[in-house]
Amino acid sequence: MMPQGRPQQSKQQHGGPMGGGPMAGMMRGGEKARNFKATMAKLIQYLSEYKISIIIVFVFAIASTVFMIAGPKILGKATTRLFEGIVGQIAGTGSGIDFVYIGNIVMIMVALYLTSAVFSYVQGWIMTNVSMKLTYKLRKQIAEKINRLPLRYFDSTNQGEVLSRVTNDVDTVSQTLNQSLTQIITSVTAIIGVLVMMFSISWVMTLVALVILPVSALFISIVVKQSQKYFKQQQDYLGHVNGHIEEMFGGHVVMKVFNGEQKSIEKFDTYNTTLFSSAWKSQFLSGMMMPIMMFIGNLGYVAIAILGGYLAIKNAITVGDIQAFIQYVRSFTQPIAQVANISNVLQQTAAAAERVFEFLAEDEEIEEIADPVQVDCVEGTVEFKDVHFGYNPEKTIINDFSAKIRPGQKIAIVGPTGAGKTTMVKLLMRFYDINSGAILVDGHDIRNFKREDLRDQFGMVLQEAWLYNDTIMENIRYGQLNATDEEVVAAAKTAYVDHFIRTLPDGYKMVLNEETSNISQGQKQLLTIARAILSNPRILILDEATSSVDTRTEVLIQKAMDNLMKNRTSFIIAHRLSTIRNADLILVMNNGDIVEQGSHEDLLARGGFYAEIYNSQFDAADLY
Repeated sequence: MMPQGRPQQSKQQHGGPMGGGPMAGMMRGGEKARNFKATMAKLIQYLSEYKISIIIVFVFAIASTVFMIAGPKILGKATTRLFEGIVGQIAGTGSGIDFVYIGNIVMIMVALYLTSAVFSYVQGWIMTNVSMKLTYKLRKQIAEKINRLPLRYFDSTNQGEVLSRVTNDVDTVSQTLNQSLTQIITSVTAIIGVLVMMFSISWVMTLVALVILPVSALFISIVVKQSQKYFKQQQDYLGHVNGHIEEMFGGHVVMKVFNGEQKSIEKFDTYNTTLFSSAWKSQFLSGMMMPIMMFIGNLGYVAIAILGGYLAIKNAITVGDIQAFIQYVRSFTQPIAQVANISNVLQQTAAAAERVFEFLAEDEEIEEIADPVQVDCVEGTVEFKDVHFGYNPEKTIINDFSAKIRPGQKIAIVGPTGAGKTTMVKLLMRFYDINSGAILVDGHDIRNFKREDLRDQFGMVLQEAWLYNDTIMENIRYGQLNATDEEVVAAAKTAYVDHFIRTLPDGYKMVLNEETSNISQGQKQLLTIARAILSNPRILILDEATSSVDTRTEVLIQKAMDNLMKNRTSFIIAHRLSTIRNADLILVMNNGDIVEQGSHEDLLARGGFYAEIYNSQFDAADLY
């Protein structure tokens, strides 16, 4: 699913004398919140700490709009005085144009519009400040929440969904607060104010102007009804096209190997043809809106001009009033369109805010105990006592697991895929809490440690070498953030990666990123081993650390890991059984249970499950 982008504020253009249509902002429906009222109440609660600033914004927004609305009526007086002066000169009955009066009107207009601009600037500045503070607060809460969520949340949630909360959803809320909130106030104020001014000039002309709105709405609703289905189809097939392109480029090597280009092109053409058809129809129909509004608006303009001229002849209104009324009519439809658009934006905002609040309300990790175990450095004794665990309560995958490991021992955990090997080390580091039983480190239940203190005793090297966008020096230093450069270099030498680093263009200062193609998977793995060496842990976890490298690099990694494992309790998860022959104890797992345990020679001599999977690996190797 493509992440939802931030809503755009439609800029309504005047398509003729009568302006844009009130339905223009409702062409594209947005995602709706499941509980609009509760979500908006929650958002208002978040905004309550900025209530003084928001009240000031509301007052300034109303004041700015009122000053703008007053302008045409005052300008109409200048038009009337100018008209009377010209007529008087032609008839020879007047004293000419009163430039002093007109000049005073111009000065008043400048003062009005300048004051309105100042109010608008101040309210915009304050509202931007409020929206940015709320954005900062929400992103900070989300970032902190991510670190408090249990690992099981990320097992069941797409990373893109979490990223969307931090970026798109928060941006949508911020955008609405920064623009739409004040626009609601100014638009509603403008609608009410303009209506009052129009009625004050002529109620007859106002009724004529208002008749135009339902006529416009009728025609626009017909267009919207026809175009909406094509907009939806356009969005659907845009997603299909994007998904197909991403899929084909992501696996373009496989596609070429199996000569799938023609099939891919045919599938793309099918999607693209449908997208072209729906996009053409939707854009054509939506493009009809402005001409329709211009046509109806111009008819209304003609009616108002004729009626105004008739009323002026009857001395019911002045020429300046006609000019002011036409200005008001031109500006009347714009705030209506804005309100219609904002109602759609608010739905999108509520949906975005609802996702943010749902994320912040997710269940967190079990709280730390009040009086945790305090240890500076553990010896490395680890004991599993009758451990039971399941990712789902109704399905237990670790059954009655028991084992005791002495300090400094090298423990290998082997078994087929899905046997529970990686699960055991996740339980050991308390990424998950066990259902029953106990895991002890130096005789202390790991649930009695603070998670931070417990994990500080562990070092981990995973199958996937995680490196971030920074220098090699900083990537290794990640194992101990206060380490000196000399300590980082020493760790790299112990991991047999120092020589390779020095052959790189910038050595330890080389920045790693996605485009770093001159570092192999094995070399990245050596960097993570150097990081683990630098952290100087008492207990090590090596999870398939050599599974994706060539034999030569594997030997180098094995030497680095031997240095890493000296005098440390080590847990090694490996599919290649040849790499764990010298383990002090091998735990053989199947279906969540330890089915065998012992040394490599003892287990082979028994001829059991371990011997079976060991021999099957070498039998498979003989086929090549």
